[in-house]
Amino acid sequence: MDISITTPALLFPAISVLFLAYANRFLAIANRTRDLHYRFKKTQSPVAKKQIASLRRRIQLIITMQILAVAGIISCIMTMAFIYAGMQPVANIVFIVAMVLIILSLLTSITELWISTKALNFELEDMDEG
Repeated sequence: MDISITTPALLFPAISVLFLAYANRFLAIANRTRDLHYRFKKTQSPVAKKQIASLRRRIQLIITMQILAVAGIISCIMTMAFIYAGMQPVANIVFIVAMVLIILSLLTSITELWISTKALNFELEDMDEG
């Protein structure tokens, strides 16, 4: 199967949206971390303490998501270069790698979302108890 130079270019808008979503997640976690820091210093809240490990893991996952997405877009650019250079078999392989990287980024995003949901449940349980 031969792909044209426009095929990898079709992924650029999707990756831009991913970066926007990932940046928003990172900013939200940064704000949440600052809020928890203030709350924990003031009250020594056990709920805040439970969320520290969750926040650390989520930050790691967001960084991983961004790295995978960046690697995916670099692979798309390399695919276009290989097509332009007339190296279609290499371009096909690199494009498959790009798609796998983007899929891994999305799967990592799902993992981060799951951890985020668990962290929200800590807050809900605290409200139920209080």
